[in-house]
Amino acid sequence: ARIRKVFDLTPKGIIETLQLRRPIYRDTASYGHFGRSGENFTWEKTNRTEQLA
Repeated sequence: ARIRKVFDLTPKGIIETLQLRRPIYRDTASYGHFGRSGENFTWEKTNRTEQLA
């Protein structure tokens, strides 16, 4: 229940939260995209963990 209060899980909410309309696909296609530091990949952010605790 907390997840639904913190995150908008509608398709529109996910697109807006993760800023998926930004043209970042060339960057994500190069050298993989998980675990890279210093990048601005929105799905790597942990800024809402306090709200879920």
